[in-house]
Amino acid sequence: RNLGTVIATWLQALGTIGLAVWIGHPLAYVAAFVLMGPAFARFAILGHEAAHKLLFTHKGWNDQIGRWVVSYPAFVPMEAYRRSHFAHHKDEFGPNEPDLNLYVGYPITRASFRRKLWRDARGTSGWKNLKGLLYAFRSSQARPVALRILLAQLPLIALAIAVGRWWLYPLLWLAPWMTVWRVINRLRSIAEHGGMERSKDRRRTTHHVEQSLLARFWMVPLNTGWHLAHHVDMGTPWRNLPRLHAELEQAGWVTPDFTYPSYRALWRALRSRADSAEL
Repeated sequence: RNLGTVIATWLQALGTIGLAVWIGHPLAYVAAFVLMGPAFARFAILGHEAAHKLLFTHKGWNDQIGRWVVSYPAFVPMEAYRRSHFAHHKDEFGPNEPDLNLYVGYPITRASFRRKLWRDARGTSGWKNLKGLLYAFRSSQARPVALRILLAQLPLIALAIAVGRWWLYPLLWLAPWMTVWRVINRLRSIAEHGGMERSKDRRRTTHHVEQSLLARFWMVPLNTGWHLAHHVDMGTPWRNLPRLHAELEQAGWVTPDFTYPSYRALWRALRSRADSAEL
């Protein structure tokens, strides 16, 4: 089933670009640019599954497909990501937490919230990530992974050239990764852990938000919105997270007090800090 999901993810991404080319209207390219953000969200979640060794039961296939088919094409060095992500699970908000910069310090002011999203939308955050990959070529230790990521981009570049539109790669692959995906990634990350605290009780480190079809398409595909359940047992495959969460609710461990009714409600809470001028 996961093989089918990997194939469907690629069909979605390439189909989005191909449909824009077939229509040929500028608005079709704009729509494809935006829709590539959710496509990258799917690549990220599949890479996340592979990092947890849950994408395929065979370790070799899990790592090879996780690297070459879903992570490297989306500019993710899975080797480094796996190490940092397991540190994240070991002690959320602890001294070795690698992702604090994404969700520490919440709630923040509305102005600060807008500035963060604007930096993501205009490519500032994306360039910072891309620059890190480029600098990796200077390091003898990091260079092999950077070369693999570059190698994974070559078929995509070659495909764009083969159809006579070389500009498809920078316009509808690289640029959405640097912009739309950055916005989605920040909104998802703060919805997972923004405003929480270090604790052995996962309900105090990780949010749960009621899931909608729209949110699951745009931002939290493949059940990643059941993130509290994932942190309760990170060995649960993505398909089973809703079932695990339902059991936690039936056991009385997850109650409405620990649940946000929507992502909009959670984001409002995370930007609820008053500006000094308002005080």
